[in-house]
Amino acid sequence: MTRLYGVEKTAMTDSVLCLGEAVIDFIPVQAEGGGAYRPCLGGSSYNVARALGRLGVPTEYGCAVSTDLFGDQFVAGLTESRVGQRFLQRLNAPSTLGFVSLDQAEPAYAFYDEGAADRIVETIPSNEALAGVGTLHFGSIALIREPTASAYERLFLRETGGSRLVSFDPNIRASLVRDEVGYRARIDRLLRAADIIKISGADLDWLFPGLAHGDAATLWLQHRARVVVITHGKDGVSGWSRVSHAHADAIPTQVVDTVGAGDSFMAGLLAGLHENGLLTPEALGHPSHKALHDVLAFGQKVASTTCARRGADSPWKSEIVGQFS
Repeated sequence: MTRLYGVEKTAMTDSVLCLGEAVIDFIPVQAEGGGAYRPCLGGSSYNVARALGRLGVPTEYGCAVSTDLFGDQFVAGLTESRVGQRFLQRLNAPSTLGFVSLDQAEPAYAFYDEGAADRIVETIPSNEALAGVGTLHFGSIALIREPTASAYERLFLRETGGSRLVSFDPNIRASLVRDEVGYRARIDRLLRAADIIKISGADLDWLFPGLAHGDAATLWLQHRARVVVITHGKDGVSGWSRVSHAHADAIPTQVVDTVGAGDSFMAGLLAGLHENGLLTPEALGHPSHKALHDVLAFGQKVASTTCARRGADSPWKSEIVGQFS
């Protein structure tokens, strides 16, 4: 049975709703007789939702997944990670498949998504349906592929400046972009409208070649943003608010693969803000230097733990030692 966005009441308050694609990532592994691929649950916003649930943050996932066997696996993954599903749709359409290459410094992807459930969803929740949601998180290929991209942009801009926070990680997959001019314009609009921005240095350089990272943060803080975070891989992560700036070093780990590392960091960032009482419109604009550093460092712990595992297998809160000082 297809579940559509409804107005069901829930006791959950101040939850994070993650909106975006669900992808079966085929990860290369060594097998008898040569290389092989292992299917893993993935997709940027799906990864963020599962990681947040494991970190103890009230979380919902909102998109569409197939009624096929992979769709069943997506639902089971959400349930196992304690992620709510009142915004989830099941559609009689294929699941998106993504094959991952780990031969480069950053994972490279080939996607197969024509007519996929998470690509064709157009329904967005009403304001009434969003009762109990405090933050909406958007990102990645869901903002490239129509008609879902336009639907999510409408929701994003509708919520901007309202009673809820809007979080955004572009997580760009440039190889999927066909209308580059239109896509760049969309991402620029959303960056100017988001309350929380997390972006990798590589994505920032692709969007705005030659723009200094600190200048980009200053620009977005002059618009809507309250917190801007730029990740630099092995060189750590920097964060800015309107009153403070902080940096957290990368945490050395035995890297198995980096699939889902950025999504795990994003979840750690939101979880850190939640844990520190900063994930509200009133509190987010004024985090101290220490509070900003703490949430960046926590995001690094979550990401480094994920990198030590195969696939986007984020840690549970109990696995992260010394979360907050």
